[in-house]
Amino acid sequence: MSAPAPDASWTFEPIAVVRSCFKEKFGIPRQPGLAPHAMGTLKFKKSTGYSQALKSLEGFSHLWVIFVFHEHGAKNWKPTIRPPRLGGAKRVGVFASRTPHRPNPIGISVVKILDIRPNAKGGAEIDVEGVDLLDGTPVLDIKPYVAYCDSVPEAKSSWATDPLVDRVELKYSALALKKIKTVAVKIPNFAKLVDELMSLDPRPAFQRKDPPGGHYGFRIMDWDVKFTAQKGYLAIEDLLPFEKLNAVKKQNSK
Repeated sequence: MSAPAPDASWTFEPIAVVRSCFKEKFGIPRQPGLAPHAMGTLKFKKSTGYSQALKSLEGFSHLWVIFVFHEHGAKNWKPTIRPPRLGGAKRVGVFASRTPHRPNPIGISVVKILDIRPNAKGGAEIDVEGVDLLDGTPVLDIKPYVAYCDSVPEAKSSWATDPLVDRVELKYSALALKKIKTVAVKIPNFAKLVDELMSLDPRPAFQRKDPPGGHYGFRIMDWDVKFTAQKGYLAIEDLLPFEKLNAVKKQNSK
């Protein structure tokens, strides 16, 4: 039996879609697990086959999600990129990075399984945490995380050696704290999620070089976190319902 030709192509249909707390690309953690309270749900297409395919998955604590960077096209990819972790000062090959801008915009993330509902209305569901996935992300496949072969303690990571633990100090205004606590009554761990995401500094690398005092907004779920960048810390000023913020913007544009 002959091997496929090098120029052969394949077409894949998503098996599920991700529903997550990230409604926009801005500020999504660059790797899974950096925000442990970032929740998501894998919603499978309605099919008894997919429901049956989840049998025995409850015995695993984590799984790999193979997905499509659906808001990144593959047409404009470049052979080398400047990783943010290197401060944009050095180029590396795209295959030596995890950039979404790839010949085929496919990604992988390992997430923790919280709950599996094979008989959920409209299709099976898996609740997960530690996601770094945009809401609406198409899922091509999932595979259980198998510790004995997936964990390689002696592995080398070249320029990505040090873990991302350099978190930014946060200072909350009384108004922001009050509103966050109000939301947390209905959404458990919301305050922890805001803290985890904001301490990663959601701004892209080029904005982090801006002079202190700049005003920014970061959408988390259906809320917009308003903050300013000060010298050595981020000041969380307010929390606004995202739909209300959009209405104000539309009114001001008239």
